Amino acid sequence: MYDSNVVLPIFLEPAYRLFKLISYSKYTQTFFAVNEEEYPFIPCVIQKILLPQSKNFEHKLQILQQLSKSSQIPKLIDYHCGNDCIYLIFEHIEGINLNTLLAEQGTLSENKIWQILTDILTTLKLVHSHRLIHCDIKPENIICKNGKQDFVLVDFAASQVAAAHYQASNIITGSPEYTAPELALSKPIFSSDLYSLGVTCIYLLTQVRPFDLYDTANNQWAWRHYLQTPISERLGNILDKLINQDINQRPASVDEVLMMMGISAYTTHEPKNQAPAEHKTIHSTSEVNAVAVCLDKNIIASTHSNKDVCVWNFKTQQLLHTLHGHNKPVTSVAFSPDGQILATGSDDKTIKLWNQDYKEIYTLVGHQHVVKSVAFHPNGKIIASGSWDKTIRLWDVTTGKQVAVLTGHKLQVSAVTFSADGKYLASASFDKTVRLWKNGADYLSYSLSNILSSHTWAVTAVAFSSDGKILATGSDDNTIKLWNINTGEEFATLTGHSWSITALVFSSDGTLLTSVSKDKTVKRWQVSNQEEVTTLSGHTNSVTSVAIANSDTQIIVIGSKDKTIKIWVLDISH
Repeated sequence: MYDSNVVLPIFLEPAYRLFKLISYSKYTQTFFAVNEEEYPFIPCVIQKILLPQSKNFEHKLQILQQLSKSSQIPKLIDYHCGNDCIYLIFEHIEGINLNTLLAEQGTLSENKIWQILTDILTTLKLVHSHRLIHCDIKPENIICKNGKQDFVLVDFAASQVAAAHYQASNIITGSPEYTAPELALSKPIFSSDLYSLGVTCIYLLTQVRPFDLYDTANNQWAWRHYLQTPISERLGNILDKLINQDINQRPASVDEVLMMMGISAYTTHEPKNQAPAEHKTIHSTSEVNAVAVCLDKNIIASTHSNKDVCVWNFKTQQLLHTLHGHNKPVTSVAFSPDGQILATGSDDKTIKLWNQDYKEIYTLVGHQHVVKSVAFHPNGKIIASGSWDKTIRLWDVTTGKQVAVLTGHKLQVSAVTFSADGKYLASASFDKTVRLWKNGADYLSYSLSNILSSHTWAVTAVAFSSDGKILATGSDDNTIKLWNINTGEEFATLTGHSWSITALVFSSDGTLLTSVSKDKTVKRWQVSNQEEVTTLSGHTNSVTSVAIANSDTQIIVIGSKDKTIKIWVLDISH
C-alpha cells in the first residue's frame, strides 16, 4: 500500500516536485506534480514505472512523442530513466475522471455514452495507427475536461507497441475488471482496447462493477439486467460486440466500430474543389465556442471556454474589448439586427445583454440549466434562448423580462433560430427532433406547428433559408437534412462530414448552405442540387461555429476549439 501523502525528491532538471499520489498499481505510481522552475508553476502528471521495460520501450517513447503533436492525448513533456524505474512526464488535463463523475452524478445517459465512444474511438484510431495499444482503458483513465463535453484518454504507462510476440514478464496489464482475456495473458491486440472501452461503458450505464455484471455460472454478460434506464437496441448491440470475450467475434479495429455507429469514414474528406479563397487568422487564448459578425461596425464577437466574450476588429483582427461577467464558459452569441445589442449565453444558466459600448444592460435569469443558444427576433425586440433544461424562453430586450416559455422537448435544447420574417422559431434537441413554433397574433406568442423527426442522433444545428421556405438541420449522426417548411417534409440529406455537425448558415440569397463540423472542416453546399461545392480546411480541432457577412464578396467567419477564428473571403460565384 502506498502512502497517498508521499512526496518524492526532485529528480530532474528542470525541477519537478511531486505533490499528490493520484493512482497506483502493482507496477506504476501516478502523481500530480509541478515544474518549479517555471513561474507560474506548470502542473503536470508524472508516472513512475517500476517494471523493467521491454526492448521496444524506446520505440514506445518515440511514438508518444509523435502523438504529442496531436491535441487528442496528453503531451509527453519529458521522461527520465532512473536506476530502477522510469518517469514519464505528461501534460496535466484539467477535469475529473469518469469514476469521479459517476460517483457525483450517478449513471450516465445514453447520449453521454455515445459521446464517450466517439471521443475515445477517435483517439484510439490515432493511437492504433501508430501501432500503439493503450492496454489500460478504464473510467479512471478517461477525463471529462473542465467546462466541456470532451473526453480525453490518459495514462499511457501500460501502453505497448504492437508486436507479434511478447515476453510475459515485460507486459503491464490493466485493471483486471476491464482487461480483455488476451491482455490478461500478456498478448495484447488492438481490439483489447475496444473490449476495455466496452466494459467501461457498461459500468457507466449501470454503476455496477464489471465483475458483478458477468454471470459466471452461464459464462456470459448480464449487464442489461442492471440498467436503471432503457437504452437503444443499437447502442446495446454495439456494446455487446465490444465486450465479446471471443476475439473472433469482437470488432478487430476502430473503423469497424465507427461503421456500426454510422460513421463510415472518420478521416477528413478531400475537398471536391479547392476553394478560390484566402483567409486571415485571429489567435485567441481559449477555445472558441461561438462567433457573430456585425459588418456595419466591422466587428466580430466571439465567446470562449475561459468565460470571456471578445470583440475583434474585422479588418485588422485586433482585439478591441474583452467582456467579463459570466462565471462559466460562454457558449453562444448574437448581434441584434441593428447591431446595437450583443447577447451572450453561458453555462452559468444566464443570458447577458450588452450595449454598443459593451456595458452590461441586463442579466436574464430563468433557465435551470446551461444556455446553449441565443437568437434575436428580426424586429430586435425579442430574444430566444435554448437550454439544457429542455425549454426555449423568450425575453423582452427592452425590459429584460421573460415573456414566454416553450416546452415539449424531451431532452436538452441545443439550438434555436428565427426565420427571417419572424413567422417561425425552430428549436433543435438531443431528443433527435426539431420543433417548429409558429407565430400567433403577435410576435410574443409562438405555438407548436410541427415536429421534424428523421435524424438518428441528437440534432445540434438549425438554420432557415432567407426566404423562410427551407429549414436545414444538422446532427450528431453526421448528416444535414433539408426540410420544406410548408409541408414539414424532408426532401434531402447531405452527407460528407465525418463527424457531428456543429453549426449551419445559409447565404443571403439562399443558394448556398455552409456547414461546420467536429471533423475540423467547413463545407459549402449548392441548395438547388444538394451537391458539395467546396471544403475549407486548416483547423486543427473541432470547428464550433460559423457566421456569414455578405457584400461584394462572401465572408465566412469560423470559430474553432483550436483557439482560432478564421476569416475566409470567397468568390460569391463559387
